[in-house]
Amino acid sequence: MSRIRVAVLGATGVAGQQFLASLPGHPLFEVVKLGASERSAGKRYGEAIRDASGKVSWFAARPLAAEYAAMKVEDAAGMTSDGVDLVFTAVESDAAKLLEPRFAEKVPVVSTASAFRYEADVPVFLPAVNLDHVKLIDVQRRRRGWKGFVTPGPNCTTTGLAITLKPLHDAFGIERVVMTSMQAVSGAGRSPGVLALDVIDNVIPYIPKEEEKVEKETKKILGTIDGSGEGITDAKIAVSCTCTRVNVIEGHTESVFVGLKKKPSVDEAKAAMREFGAEFIALGLPSAPQHLITVSDDPYRPQVRLDRDAEDGMTTSVGRMREDAVLGGVKYMLVSHNTRMGAAKGAMLIAEYLVHAGYIGK
Repeated sequence: MSRIRVAVLGATGVAGQQFLASLPGHPLFEVVKLGASERSAGKRYGEAIRDASGKVSWFAARPLAAEYAAMKVEDAAGMTSDGVDLVFTAVESDAAKLLEPRFAEKVPVVSTASAFRYEADVPVFLPAVNLDHVKLIDVQRRRRGWKGFVTPGPNCTTTGLAITLKPLHDAFGIERVVMTSMQAVSGAGRSPGVLALDVIDNVIPYIPKEEEKVEKETKKILGTIDGSGEGITDAKIAVSCTCTRVNVIEGHTESVFVGLKKKPSVDEAKAAMREFGAEFIALGLPSAPQHLITVSDDPYRPQVRLDRDAEDGMTTSVGRMREDAVLGGVKYMLVSHNTRMGAAKGAMLIAEYLVHAGYIGK
């Protein structure tokens, strides 16, 4: 079978580069178009990310593939979907609001942007967590008259939290969650100041709009298709979080307290996490890890430097699991890779599942 032809929008940015770092040699997807801003249009990709001094602004850990360096960049605002079966978007929310519907009229769009996450007919997929929400794609197509669709992944901070909450919610029922994040600077892109003096020897106590996103998305992801089949009923869970920025390059650390309806032992809670997602993993999708959640019994794990790259950044590492007497449940620490599972590679895994489910590449 021929590979699915892919366009990457926002290709020169940090998130777009993570797509290009993960897509070479992919068995399902072939990159045929790259879109970026007007100033990059008409240049070969390798030239578009090189400034006048010769500095190459490639920020991914893996090298840029020669085939992508030689590709000509198009102006995303004028790009068409001709010759494309799937679009990955890695653009800011304001740009996504304009670009994504234009492409979704004809082809599927899998996005890292927040522009459509909170629309009633838009699923926010997480691998193995809420795949039944795929039904909303049919609703979205019917309501909007699109041949394609838009489906975004969640905020990178939501990703690790919701993945670890799902097995607890299914097994024991969640009543409330309190979370504090210590987030990597790569989550801010190349924002002036954030990667420099502001965050050195410091903790930044506020990330604009982050807490609201995490609280809202977690309840939607853990929610259920409503009685009409036309939307999602949010999970009846109270979620409160504080999101901070710390002096770490990649990998978000989160301290999580969970109040549960049934009170499991720590070993029972660990077992629920370790067993989670077996059916999804058995699908053998190219970007899937062997374990969606890796649980350590070492009280000094997880550590972001040691655990963020586990299973190529696609597993969520959990440790320091213990009983919590205040909320009446368990508390634990997690590490989740914000630019892999939490962004581009997580979006690729969503697309791989949608190919398996018949929504892409029909």
